[in-house]
Amino acid sequence: MPGLRELAERTPPRRERYVDLLRALAILIVVLGHWMVIVVTGGARGVEGFSALEVLSWGRPITWLGQVMPVFFMVGGFANAASLTSRTRRGGGVADWLLDRSARLVRPTTALLVTLAAAALIARLAGVDPAQVGRAVWLASIPLWFLLVYLVVVFLTPLMHRLHRRAGPVVPLVLVGLVAAGDVARLAFDAPTLQLGNYLFAWLAVHQIGFAWQDGTLPVRPTVAVPLLLGGAAVAVLLTVAGPYPVSMVDIPGAPFGNLSPPTLALLALATAQLGLVLLLRDAGTRRLQRCGPWMAVIAVNSVILTVLLWHMSAFVLAAVAVDASGLVPLPQPPADTGAWLLWKLPWLVVLFPVLGALVAVFGRIERRGLRRGAATSRSWWTPGALGRPRPRATATTVGYAACVLGLLGVADAGPADHGPFGLPTAALAIFLAGAALLRTARAASDRRARCGSRAPTT
Repeated sequence: MPGLRELAERTPPRRERYVDLLRALAILIVVLGHWMVIVVTGGARGVEGFSALEVLSWGRPITWLGQVMPVFFMVGGFANAASLTSRTRRGGGVADWLLDRSARLVRPTTALLVTLAAAALIARLAGVDPAQVGRAVWLASIPLWFLLVYLVVVFLTPLMHRLHRRAGPVVPLVLVGLVAAGDVARLAFDAPTLQLGNYLFAWLAVHQIGFAWQDGTLPVRPTVAVPLLLGGAAVAVLLTVAGPYPVSMVDIPGAPFGNLSPPTLALLALATAQLGLVLLLRDAGTRRLQRCGPWMAVIAVNSVILTVLLWHMSAFVLAAVAVDASGLVPLPQPPADTGAWLLWKLPWLVVLFPVLGALVAVFGRIERRGLRRGAATSRSWWTPGALGRPRPRATATTVGYAACVLGLLGVADAGPADHGPFGLPTAALAIFLAGAALLRTARAASDRRARCGSRAPTT
């Protein structure tokens, strides 16, 4: 890829740089939140841990600041709408757009899963307790829950964007209504199964807001931002403090009800307040990003942002095992309800950042390859000629996406237990890899078709 300064200087004036900043900040806050909330313990079964929120009731309101996944889905909606619109205006197809998106999402995920499977196999052959291997792999694969939902949302983007152009704000309002119905089924009728749809409805609603922001349907001005900020915050307070929803905006293990898995109306109220805040700060953020230095930093982070998300819990596992084995930092940590525990987190972060940096240095290049534009980026040892035609390629794209989603669902839903020689459910891993291979083959066919088209003589 070109150098950072060259990329910064080549940035089109029309690019919404603030969206890139929000994406980077959201993921970095998620990483820090995960690292800070886990209490590491040691014992006869090896390194273990639990969420500090189980014992720190005063920390639960702080999750309102750390729960920034709605911001990521908003900016994801903005970016997906912008790229899809640009692609279709140039005469491109939806299937090829999905293949481009999968290049950035599926490749780094494949690298993570293959590495975790290989590491688990080596650890088991070395005599490590299979249950302990399963716990470590499960912890490292926690970010896959987010990616699973985002993959589905990306796949549905062409359909949802078409609905946005036809119905506008009616679409997110209907989705919010479906979330409310799921919450009622859970709270009033004790039917949690009926709330599972909120995993999709809530994040689609937030993603739709990004569409409205991108095409100007949602005005970026204080008269809109302030009511969203104050109104969303007020509703969130009413639902949690006076209503039946928990205050914490992340799930607490063992709690009967949470706001994140699946998302609730309380989380959507918080998302509304966050939307107001980011719109309110947009002009100031955009002015700052006109400077080369800050914009170069945003470009650098975004070029590996998915790698950072996918590998930050692997860095946590590696650091915990290394610290426990070396004895340089005593385990267990101080009790989580003491000031000493907060102070202990400082050297812990000093250990974690270099480990994550090393992982990003190794695996970040895979994500950066998915960012290349204009040249063929995918090659396959065998590419069926039928995939050169739009309809078979669209079918292959759909099947590949479905296999990746099903595989990730099987991996993400697996608990911290022994799942076989690879530390992951073998069938789920195989399904995901098959889907990734199919997407890669379809992408190679699309790239070959594009190359042939560019060499075609013109009259």
